[in-house]
Amino acid sequence: MFAIPGKQAVTITPKAAAQIARLMEKDGHQGLRIGVKKGGCAGMEYTMDYVTEIDPLDEVVEEGAARVMIAPMAQMFLFGTEIDYETSLLESGFKFRNPNVTEACGCGESIKFDATLFAS
Repeated sequence: MFAIPGKQAVTITPKAAAQIARLMEKDGHQGLRIGVKKGGCAGMEYTMDYVTEIDPLDEVVEEGAARVMIAPMAQMFLFGTEIDYETSLLESGFKFRNPNVTEACGCGESIKFDATLFAS
């Protein structure tokens, strides 16, 4: 939908690809679907869900054994995003480095996008 020929919608780091592949093996999932929804203190939040069936409208990105599907309504918000997986002493989880984000709240769970994404 928002693709540029020869360029993936999102990139997946080796650490994120390894974690996604592990999650896919659990219960035979086809991959992870990522998206955005309204919520949080900055206005929007990322979503991640296990996928048992690939939606033909999803943008599919594969890195090794990892597969990520981008929900149609989220594609313009996530284009150019790098997905990483970080582990620290206190927490571990996926991190999104998204060039379209203009603000994020202190918790890191809520984001605000560049207003030009909404312009017609």
